[in-house]
Amino acid sequence: MAGMAVGCTAVPKGSFQESFHPKTPDYSQAEAWAALPERADEADHFPEGYPDRQQEAGVDVFFMHPTIYTGKKGDTLWNGPVDDQELNRRVDESSIRYQASLFNGAGRIYAPRYRQAHLNAYYTTRGEDAVKAFEMAYEDIRRAFQYYLDHYNQGRPIIIAAHSQGSQHGRQLLKEFFDGKPLQQQLVAAYLVGMPVSKSLYSSLKPCETPEETGCYCSWRTYLRGHTPRVLPSETQIVTTNPLNWVSDATYAPKSMHQGAVLKNFSHIYPAVSDAQNMHDLLWISKPKFPGSFLYWRPNYHIGDYNLFYMNVRENSVLRVQSYLKTADK
Repeated sequence: MAGMAVGCTAVPKGSFQESFHPKTPDYSQAEAWAALPERADEADHFPEGYPDRQQEAGVDVFFMHPTIYTGKKGDTLWNGPVDDQELNRRVDESSIRYQASLFNGAGRIYAPRYRQAHLNAYYTTRGEDAVKAFEMAYEDIRRAFQYYLDHYNQGRPIIIAAHSQGSQHGRQLLKEFFDGKPLQQQLVAAYLVGMPVSKSLYSSLKPCETPEETGCYCSWRTYLRGHTPRVLPSETQIVTTNPLNWVSDATYAPKSMHQGAVLKNFSHIYPAVSDAQNMHDLLWISKPKFPGSFLYWRPNYHIGDYNLFYMNVRENSVLRVQSYLKTADK
């Protein structure tokens, strides 16, 4: 499974204000993007029989990757540098390959590099520093999206897709650019995965309620059936979309509806890996069955929010594009 950063972290030394800040990305330069549709990159991967259709697609995908930056010993940085080649490799070979790629059957993928907040920003007691780190990260996302609109979009419909920290910024991006704005008419759908999205966040945008609905958003956080993590009081009435049946109620989806997970090897799709059901603002699944799954004992499947349901999400994004274009042609 691939997604957020795992392993040891090096906690930033000093405050955000005292920290050296990485240089601002220049989105007119190709190296400021982890994925671009006209370039060969990790977003071009696809399972056998499900080709990359970016070159023929009439829809764009703006993808925001999760937290990969965990720092190095002695680091003072609260935000990851976009010119750190090792960090970029880790982003590309995890999130871009195994998450962004699932949308290449539906649209042209644009994935900006950004000064992502350090993983420790989610756990530190230094709240003000964390807030500033996330603000810097979102400002990059915002500028990347504005550059995309000005230079790449050309009026095409848009899918917004993200995971974890990316979804945190995606929530704000939808609020600023789409919710009740003219650009809402270009929204095919948004997939804000791995981060809670309140039902009251938007004034105009609504959660998706059917598999083919457009102009809406989906969100889920995956846990082992029966496990309820500590949920903060503010995290109530959270949108939860079941990626097997694409409803937001508690209708159970059996594993027969599971179209396939993609793990390290793109040459093999693993169907019927798990069932799924929305419970307590979370997506509950039975323990997944795939080669090596017995080694994964944690009840939190955050790292697999996308690739556990790779084929279901891939096929759904295609369906929503077809539905959008069909409606637009009328």
